[in-house]
Amino acid sequence: MNNKDEFKPFIPADKVIPEFTPVSVIIGIILAVVFGAANAYLGLRVGMTISASIPAAVISMGIIRVILRRDSILENNMVQTLGSAGESLAAGAIFTIPALFMWAKESDAISTPGFLQITVIALCGGILGVLFMVPLRTALIVEEHGVLPFPEGTACADVLLAGEEGGEKSKLVFSGLGIASVYKFIADGLCLFPSEIHWETAPLHTGFGLDVLPALSGVGFICGKEIASYMFAGGILGWFVLIPLIIIFGGSDIVAPASIAVSEMSSTTMWSTYIRYIGAGAVAAGGIISLVKSLPTIVKTFKKALGGFGHKEEQVLRTNTDLPFKFVVPAVIFIAVLIWLLPIIPINFIGALLIVVFGFFFATVSSRMVGLVGSSNNPVSGMAIATLLATTAIFKAAGNTGAKGMVSAISVGTIICIISAMAGDTSQDLKTGYIVGATPIKQQIGELIGAVAAALAISGVMYLLDAAWGFGGSELPAPQAALMKLVIEGVMGGTLPWSLVFAGIFIAVIIEVLGLPVLPIAIGLYLPIHLSVPIFMGGIIREIFDRKNNTAAADQGVLFSSGLIAGEGLVGILLAVLAITKVNGKSIGEMINLGAPLGNFGGLIFFIGILAATYYFSVKKFDKQKRK
Repeated sequence: MNNKDEFKPFIPADKVIPEFTPVSVIIGIILAVVFGAANAYLGLRVGMTISASIPAAVISMGIIRVILRRDSILENNMVQTLGSAGESLAAGAIFTIPALFMWAKESDAISTPGFLQITVIALCGGILGVLFMVPLRTALIVEEHGVLPFPEGTACADVLLAGEEGGEKSKLVFSGLGIASVYKFIADGLCLFPSEIHWETAPLHTGFGLDVLPALSGVGFICGKEIASYMFAGGILGWFVLIPLIIIFGGSDIVAPASIAVSEMSSTTMWSTYIRYIGAGAVAAGGIISLVKSLPTIVKTFKKALGGFGHKEEQVLRTNTDLPFKFVVPAVIFIAVLIWLLPIIPINFIGALLIVVFGFFFATVSSRMVGLVGSSNNPVSGMAIATLLATTAIFKAAGNTGAKGMVSAISVGTIICIISAMAGDTSQDLKTGYIVGATPIKQQIGELIGAVAAALAISGVMYLLDAAWGFGGSELPAPQAALMKLVIEGVMGGTLPWSLVFAGIFIAVIIEVLGLPVLPIAIGLYLPIHLSVPIFMGGIIREIFDRKNNTAAADQGVLFSSGLIAGEGLVGILLAVLAITKVNGKSIGEMINLGAPLGNFGGLIFFIGILAATYYFSVKKFDKQKRK
């Protein structure tokens, strides 16, 4: 079956409607800055960010369709394209840059990064992330349509289409959106119950739990049981095989990189101390394997694009036009040279070369991962860890050590981390555009504009947050950046557990030898099992309908699940704003926190309710309505 030949977008290729307009660009830039700032705080506070594509799409529909009375689905899509770019760039920046602030406070040899330095580094990473995704669009978005589910990109398209078509689809999407919005506010706003429930199981020498959040079950339903099962298998391997083995054999010994005895650690500490390194190795190896498998298609795309140099370009469909290679290739080279030569960026020629090589590699890996599990579950930090391991080792071997070497390494890691996040977001947005019938080149230009806007804002956000609370403290622990800092210090000081990283690499090799898909299992191994459990449960609900060949129920469930993802994303942004809005010196988020009186059991009951609602709305019969 050739999916790309059979697929027809909502807006046909021969139809032109408003898309890249001043209205969509201005609204998109504003949302890019707002979502970038909100996610920067959220990521520094709890170590994770929320995909802004769907919230931006919903807000866009409210402004463009309801307030401005404009009726163009492609304008709405352009707004979410720009808006989500801000969130992605912020995610890449906050996972690494705070390490520079922490080092500056610990040592006189390292100075606090300058405002312009942060801006230029973020800008280079953001632009490269978009450019590296351009030659991958055909391979991942078109050639593998129907193979890679792109759960959040599909969900975003469903939200846009529901707003356009109304009727039954609209009811399903906005029912899910409303239920998830209320649920998310009760869980993470009022904190009636913990959104992550966990139990330690001493007889099994491990722990177990799940994040009882609607978006995760929605992702699982859209992905289906197969991908969800692979992720869950990776989680089982980490939490019920590796952690117990480490505890049994480690006993009362202190095993590097830990500073306390293995027997004194909880399962979550075991995961962050040991399993995360193993998972990072597996993700890196899985990425290499995935890239090798995709090379024929990528090479074919490159040859076709490069063949156009110096020749008159052929007429192509509006929905298949990308940024021309005669712009992309020189732009990549120019930015790489800029990174090398600009004094404000502490990166030498070797570092600039590593950015191009690792950047394109992880752009490919990130784009495929987003196709599997969505942008919110994309393990960008795992790719950053793999980058820092290799980069810091190369710098150390070349004699670039000490404070200078560490700053160079984290700068390289920052740019590649932003590249990974931006490439993943771009692939997700292009998938949404592919479904609704957007123009790829206009979306790619929109991504570049969103990256520029977010890069100009991120420095101010960083300085504001550092001045308010400081990075590494209780208010802003910056867990990802703290981990990156430890990785670089570990490599430079010779204390990094390379054996764990290589264990992950060989686990990935075993998975490939068995003929199983490496990346989803590696993602499940790297991420906490608390994420893969609810995704697996959503996949099980979908499997019920797939086994019965109940296509209608499965389709309705996808729409409802799209609403679940949208609702949680919207309220997640709202809660981030409430967390930084203070009244009488206390944030509104703290004022409405009830302290989870219902406990873990209450969270489990509520989540079962979400699963039941997903099943109910999948089989519910709606009265057919025509759009008036």
